[in-house]
Amino acid sequence: MDTTEALDMPIPDQLEETVISGKKDIDLTTVGDYTTENPRMKIRDVNVFYGAKQAVFDVNLDIGSNSVVSMIGPSGCGKTTLLRCLNRMNDTIDGCRVEGRVEMDGKNVYARKVDPVLLRARVGMVFQKPNPFPKSIFDNVAYGPRIHGLVRDRTDLEEIVHTSLERAGLLDEVKDRLDQPGTGLSGGQQQRLCIARAIAVSPEVILMDEPCSALDPIATARIEELIGELRKNFSIAIVTHSMQQAARVSQRTAYFHLGYLVEVGPTKDIFTMPKHQLTEEYITGRFG
Repeated sequence: MDTTEALDMPIPDQLEETVISGKKDIDLTTVGDYTTENPRMKIRDVNVFYGAKQAVFDVNLDIGSNSVVSMIGPSGCGKTTLLRCLNRMNDTIDGCRVEGRVEMDGKNVYARKVDPVLLRARVGMVFQKPNPFPKSIFDNVAYGPRIHGLVRDRTDLEEIVHTSLERAGLLDEVKDRLDQPGTGLSGGQQQRLCIARAIAVSPEVILMDEPCSALDPIATARIEELIGELRKNFSIAIVTHSMQQAARVSQRTAYFHLGYLVEVGPTKDIFTMPKHQLTEEYITGRFG
């Protein structure tokens, strides 16, 4: 989501009225255990505002170590806004304000002394549409290690690039054309290139915002397989509109409605035995 899309989110006056009136009929207090053992990140009492309009309400959620949590819900429910809070991408949006705590290693990432650039090296992000730089395949992956000073010489850099491409399942397809533009790859290859670029700086958490929405089924299956491999080494939070994808790739699922985290729990339980009425209505297709 770019700045324009974020500002165009459906958060006008009637949204606030809908939320308030909805709470009279349906309790939007989170159902399920939002905590996990050995969390990589902790979201505590987070509220997000675009100007005077509130988009996220009192969210608590843990991002577990070496696991995938899927965030699902109707468009405009705040899931991408919350995802962008985890590496302070919302800092780039004028008028956006975040309240509460997002903790990593017990420290609030919104503390004044935290450098957002360094934070984004630890919490990488893969966007909805593949966005390779107008550079060679090699230079796309080498970009992060270079600017963060992670390499001593060309040999180190080549090793990082090759290892990252291999972990992203792309090396065999591009090893003979690393000097060619990354923009010349197919859509699925571009997305895997962006994943390779994200993991080249050895992040601890990877955020994925609808990473397969612009891809065909074959490319989508390859990315989902890759997510399963990556979770062995990274913690992953993914926003998806595809409930089937959430069921396939995640261990935990969080359902959002009108900016509230309504229910969270093991993915199998969310899709087979949802506890909240709104969750059940959404996964059975009665609304959303």
